[in-house]
Order: sequence, then structure tokens, then C-alpha cells
Amino acid sequence: MQLELQRPLAVFDLETTGTRIGHDRIVQVAVVRLMPDGSRNSWQTLVNPGIPIPAEASAVHGITDADVADAPALEQVARHLIDLLSSGDLCGFNVLRFDLPFLSEELFRVGMHWDTAHMRVVDALRIYHHYERRDLSAAARFYLDREHQGAHNALADVETTADVLLAQLERYHDLPANVEGLGDFCGDRKRSPDAAGKLAFDDHGSLCLTFGKYRGWTLENIGRNDPGYLQWLMTKAELPASSLAIMRTALSEMPS
Repeated sequence: MQLELQRPLAVFDLETTGTRIGHDRIVQVAVVRLMPDGSRNSWQTLVNPGIPIPAEASAVHGITDADVADAPALEQVARHLIDLLSSGDLCGFNVLRFDLPFLSEELFRVGMHWDTAHMRVVDALRIYHHYERRDLSAAARFYLDREHQGAHNALADVETTADVLLAQLERYHDLPANVEGLGDFCGDRKRSPDAAGKLAFDDHGSLCLTFGKYRGWTLENIGRNDPGYLQWLMTKAELPASSLAIMRTALSEMPS
């Protein structure tokens, strides 16, 4: 089975200073674009995070402070990166849980709005876990019969992820062959409205919290029953900036 594409599918991966969204920073980003005509093109860059890279992070991806000393800051490559990612749909390995929310928050931090609501997202990790439940290196051995050389190098990871996705389509004939169906399979429409996952929509489409003593409560109900807590959330709680922006928009649209 071949992947049917109506528009480009951008496979991307991040290497970072850590895993805390809103706190850690990107040190490398790579993109492989699978095109409807079957071709592919790739792009990568190191990124100066503006903060020291912890030793434990360097031990994973091999990128040190010296490596990124002369690299561009995220704001210098953000527009080009958004252009690469926004001409079609998205794909990655653990992209729904990590790379997509992490990148969204980082772009917001440097003043760039990246709207992904219209994009479908294919997560090769979720397909893999559904069928095999292992990591990218094991996926390369299982699907591609090869070792994954350069693990935790962003470009090597996305090249292998793209190949794994194409091999999954060859192996599992019940998988949809288009991005819309694969996005449904991966549950991409169930992702949080904010990058950090602090918010969710209830069954009626109202914005609610996913944490704290009012977990599951809508903002409207919190404001009606405990306005002081809502005010504390908006002014003193250490919430990511993009989460606060979504909350402010939702509150401004509520009837007074």
C-alpha cells in the first residue's frame, strides 16, 4: 500500500534542553517533506536555545553548548520553519504528545502564531504502539530490517520515521492510506486546545481545566463559583503563556 497524498506531509522532530513545555528550549529541528509526487526534501538546523544545555540532555542527543554557540536563535528561523510545516499536514514520532505542543509553545514564546487546527497529524509512534509497542530504533529493525543509525539526531530520526510510516502502510493493509484517515487513527482531533495540555473541551465544547482542584470544571463554572481562584489562575499561577492567551479569549467571549 502506498501513501496517498493530496498535499505535502511534513515529518518533523525536535531535540531540546529537556521535556518541560514552556520551560525548556529547542536545540535542533529537522523536517522531511513527503510530496504528493513521491519525492521528498529535507531541512535541518541547530538552534541556539539562549540557555545552557544540561549535561543529561547532551548525553541523549550529543548536542553541547559549543555546538550551538554560533547557531541561529529560534526567532531567526521561525518564519522559514512555519512555512515548511504549514503547506500541508504533519507527521512525527511521538509528535502529538511532545514535538507538536513543544514547538507550538516555543513559537508562541518568540511571537509567532502557528495555527495547526486545519492540519491533520499522523503520529507514527501511535501506529507503532498499536501494533508493536516499541521505540524508533526497534521500529527501524522491525519494519525496515536495518539499524537506526544516528538515533536522537533530529534529521536521522525524521528520515527513519518517514521510512517507518511508509513501511507501516505496506505491512498493515487495514490502515487508511490517506492523511485524514491516519489522523483519525492516531486520534489527532483529540489533542488539547493549548500546547501544554492544561485545557480541554468538554462534551459540549466548553473550555475546562485538566489540573488542580477544579479539574474537569469549565472556566464559566469556576468563575461563577470561585472567581477568586479564576483570578489567581489568570494572574499568579505559573501557566504557559499560550494557555493563558486561550483562556483570556474564551473568557472574553462569555456572556457577562
